[in-house]
Amino acid sequence: MGSVVSIRVPPEIKHEMDELKGEVNWSAEIREFIKKKIKEYKKREALQEVISYIQTLPEAPKGTAQKLVREDRDSH
Repeated sequence: MGSVVSIRVPPEIKHEMDELKGEVNWSAEIREFIKKKIKEYKKREALQEVISYIQTLPEAPKGTAQKLVREDRDSH
């Protein structure tokens, strides 16, 4: 069995939710929303780690990209 999480919503939102009760499974919708938010946060965190790592790498000498592109083109 899972844990219970409760939230407060304004009365007008609750009224609209009640009107859609038979059509929308609010518990399932909210669970999915929370899962997506957690996933987004973890992706953002991983991206930030990659960016931080990249910033520690030394810069390539000027002209390196141009040289590598030429080498690649010439190899075909």
